[in-house]
Amino acid sequence: MEQTKRLLLVCLMLVLAIFVTACNGDSESEEDNAEGTSDEETNNEENESASDGEEVTIVYARGVDTTGAIDLVIEAFEEEHPHINVELREMPADTGQSHDQYVTMFSSQSSEVDVFDADVIWPAEFAQANYALELDRFIERDGIDMDAYFPGTVQAANFNGKQWAMPKFTDAGMLYYRSDIVEEAPETWDELIEQASELQGEEGTEFGYLMQAAQYEGLICNYIEFIASYGGQVIDENNNVVVNSPETVKGLEKLMEVVNSDFVPDNILNFMETETENAWIAGDSVFARNWPYLQASSNDEDRSSIVGDVDIAPLPAGDEGNAATLGGWMGMINRFSEQPEEAWEFLKFMTSEEGQKIIAVHGGRAPTLEALYDDPEVQEAGPLFANPEFVNVLQSAVPRPVSPIYPEISDIMQIEVSKVLTGDQSAEEAAENMQSKIEAAMED
Repeated sequence: MEQTKRLLLVCLMLVLAIFVTACNGDSESEEDNAEGTSDEETNNEENESASDGEEVTIVYARGVDTTGAIDLVIEAFEEEHPHINVELREMPADTGQSHDQYVTMFSSQSSEVDVFDADVIWPAEFAQANYALELDRFIERDGIDMDAYFPGTVQAANFNGKQWAMPKFTDAGMLYYRSDIVEEAPETWDELIEQASELQGEEGTEFGYLMQAAQYEGLICNYIEFIASYGGQVIDENNNVVVNSPETVKGLEKLMEVVNSDFVPDNILNFMETETENAWIAGDSVFARNWPYLQASSNDEDRSSIVGDVDIAPLPAGDEGNAATLGGWMGMINRFSEQPEEAWEFLKFMTSEEGQKIIAVHGGRAPTLEALYDDPEVQEAGPLFANPEFVNVLQSAVPRPVSPIYPEISDIMQIEVSKVLTGDQSAEEAAENMQSKIEAAMED
């Protein structure tokens, strides 16, 4: 009997021991969960730790770069970040074609591109379409001072109160002229027409003036400059369509006069930036309208036949003064990128002082960081960057219509303006058509 009692007592003690161990185990699990160290989170932390220093390749897409500056940016970045490789993907020179390829890519949620260059007119559209990754958390985390950038370049990338792109380089339309031919740059469009006609043929030139008149976004940049110089607008500050005005018609008629003149190439309606650059540095023209990068090309001894014979001036004035279209490019991150942290590191570097300085010095692109215009090396890269007036132009350049449907608005304008330049309709008819079609597009 006594032996039976002892056996029962031992069994009871074993049961109690098992029960206490089980309770302690549950308690520890609950404690771990309360502290946020679940199995899933632990695995995530291990995966994050494993990726630290692991070699990663990101794809950066951009348009044609004839200067080679972007290769230097990538080289400098990879030297500072040896575990991140940057694969460059070249997109079409035509910004419209690049835009359409990006839309096709991102609408299918493709992750094949991580970082991409975006025209200043794209951020609002890409943000609304959910193609781009918002950058505010990265900017705040890394303490990026957005006030250091030109205000307009930051605003162009801000939509619904969020930052969707980082300003990379900024542009404004400028007039280039042969200093060995031209004594004084023309101040008005009428003076340009007169000089281009009279000086055509001097010093081996074939043309008087070059511009971008093909049916693409570059045409709209030229169009905006003409109509703005005569006081015309497309959309006003209250978001009203005002393109059908006497001022806009007058500016468009002046554009038509230049395009239909004898001092531009016969195929001027096929000219984009690349065609303008190639003809200009070959010494074929007295004047040319292009962006700041043309300065570097003009002074490239390996490519240019007019080194030392080029000067720069504001675009000619109309009735209301000079106007230059605000241009430039942003850097954005694909929302579907599988390496958003590495993509941000590259984007941050490319748009930092170091990255922008490389692009300015070796590529002739105008920085969006105002402080770089005080940098001696940047100033030495070309007289334009040392000219305070150029900085003023960048701060007050005329923007294209700011709208999430800007591509649709641009398509409408491209078609209607091109019809004027080919003689298929008058400037008045184009203004009426643009007014009604843009209003309808904005109402949809």
